[in-house]
Amino acid sequence: MQSLARGLAVLRAFAPGHERLTIAEAAARTGLTRAGARRILLTLQHLGYIRSDSRHFFLTARVLDLARGFGERALWDATRPVLQSVADALNETTSAGVLDGAEVVYVLRIPSARPLHIGVSPGTRLPAHVSSMGRVLLAALPGPALEEYFRTSPLRRFTKFTVTDPSVLRARLDEVRAQGWSYVKGEIEEGVSGVSVPLADKAGRVIAALNVSTNAERASMQEVRRTIVPALQAAAVRISVNTGA
Repeated sequence: MQSLARGLAVLRAFAPGHERLTIAEAAARTGLTRAGARRILLTLQHLGYIRSDSRHFFLTARVLDLARGFGERALWDATRPVLQSVADALNETTSAGVLDGAEVVYVLRIPSARPLHIGVSPGTRLPAHVSSMGRVLLAALPGPALEEYFRTSPLRRFTKFTVTDPSVLRARLDEVRAQGWSYVKGEIEEGVSGVSVPLADKAGRVIAALNVSTNAERASMQEVRRTIVPALQAAAVRISVNTGA
């Protein structure tokens, strides 16, 4: 039980303003010895709850699993009706997802009457580089975490449109940061487009992404900018207000 208590103490040490910690900082914030903090950090890293850039440690999206019975339920319970309203208004499929390592995990999926070729349901994982949600979430990563992503994550090709050049993907992520949304066309499956925006908490940290998936022929850039992006951004605001996220 003492080991469990110490592990939870280390996880709690990653508080707002302390998102990235060295071993010495984790030890100071928990009252553990450096050796004890290091042992727990490495164990949590092995389990996938923490990642490291060789000096600093930071939490991964897997820690959300620990709160799935409480905080996450409140968030997704508030998100579902808002995404449903977007799906109804646009007659398009909507989704919400989080980043876990190099993949986007779909948490919610609300299909429209218009069929899509790609089959996705809650729990489905897709490589982040080919997903509009993935690019929104990658663009929000701290610099060291993003560099580790590029070091460790191969950019697999799915279609002739898939971005597999790291320099091109970096440029796309710069665009996402600048404009606040992502549009990906035909990179995971030809004929399917995705538009996504970030969902942030009250501290401004991106905690998830909201998405509209559609047939590429229906989603001209004009329609994306005029209708889909504003609908998703308004949805993100409504969810944040409803949950206090």
